[in-house]
Amino acid sequence: MATGRPFQVVVFGASGFTGQFVVEELARVTAEDELRGTVRWAVAGRDEAKLRAVVEKAAEELGKAELKSEVDIILCDVSDPASLANMAKQAAIVLNCVGPYRFFGEPVVKACVENGASCIDISGEPQFLEGMYLNYNDKAAEKGVYVIGSCGFDSIPADMGVLFTRNNLKGTLTTVEGFLNVKFGPEGASLHDGTWKSAIYGLADQNSLKNLRRKIGHKPLPVIGAKLKRRGAVFYSNELSQYSIPFMGSDVAVVKRTQRYLHTHLQETPVQYAAYATVGGIGSVIKLMFAGLLFLMLVKFNFGRKLLIKYPEFFSGGYFTKEGPTRKQMKETSFEMTFFGEGYSVGQDPQQDKPNVKICTQVKGPEPGYVATPIAMVQAAVALLKDKSSLPKQGGVYSPGAAFSKTKLIDRLNNHGIQFSVISQPEV
Repeated sequence: MATGRPFQVVVFGASGFTGQFVVEELARVTAEDELRGTVRWAVAGRDEAKLRAVVEKAAEELGKAELKSEVDIILCDVSDPASLANMAKQAAIVLNCVGPYRFFGEPVVKACVENGASCIDISGEPQFLEGMYLNYNDKAAEKGVYVIGSCGFDSIPADMGVLFTRNNLKGTLTTVEGFLNVKFGPEGASLHDGTWKSAIYGLADQNSLKNLRRKIGHKPLPVIGAKLKRRGAVFYSNELSQYSIPFMGSDVAVVKRTQRYLHTHLQETPVQYAAYATVGGIGSVIKLMFAGLLFLMLVKFNFGRKLLIKYPEFFSGGYFTKEGPTRKQMKETSFEMTFFGEGYSVGQDPQQDKPNVKICTQVKGPEPGYVATPIAMVQAAVALLKDKSSLPKQGGVYSPGAAFSKTKLIDRLNNHGIQFSVISQPEV
């Protein structure tokens, strides 16, 4: 990874909705004892006035007037390769906040790899993430840089949560089911419509993901132990006493990439993973079914996608808005991700015997999209900077768990409000 550059970290897309909160989180973390006085960083984007406003807003929110003079500004545009190259040459790590990544992500990855900078993003788009692996893994390895996608709420809690569960089971973990529960305050919660757009384009283009995976050509991961049974489209979770549905995010795909890497390169037992989200009572289920059917019908057609993009608030029942959540909404929102793992005690043969050991773990944190995501993204950057000897020896395009499984990332997250804990100890 590049050293001796003007900036250890550059936040690209700092003037976007999520970028503002990443800047604030980076300002907090670089003032802590571990990094104080050792990290020079900058914000990057195409509008100098907006970038200055972001830094000023961060200075105001944190009560740190000195930020205005300490944080540099780099002007660059995702449509201008030369400007991206100029940014990448100045950075050890680029935090890329510009989405949807399927449209705007690859030029940034290309510029970083060609110019020796590592790159971290918060994409929840499997087509983009796996496309970058296909196109840039070998080049990143040659350059010795790390391209690590999905380093936000998608999908660090799930990916690192599975590894945490495995590390705390006395035996061999073979299956995990994860359940996401998001809690809102009196004012409810919402997400910025950038996430909505990514979901629309991703679901509309499922065939390209299948074709992409055929090109990558991975062999199926071996199933060790009992096969994990998938639950229905809507089901009642006795574990959490709520109705639940399959979680539509990138977590399952990201966890699978990590498990493939750990099995292929470190000969670790691959864990089967399924992800679900709780939705509450039967009334919520009925509303969700109507909204989901309408979404899936419209997303298939060009005119339907235009409607969904133009009126996010209407079609999402107010959950996605062009303005995004207020700071009060964010303060009152939190998440819990509960993992139910099964496996085999020491001495048991997963290929012959039935699972005989269970474990329950949990990852808890603040509002997922704009509080937990910046925390996860910034701590991923800190792990790249400070835990170099624990990273994979070779550069490349990695999932979070593949890159950070041997680092102190979980400890770092625990110290910054995303907490990993064992709920019940393994019991035979």
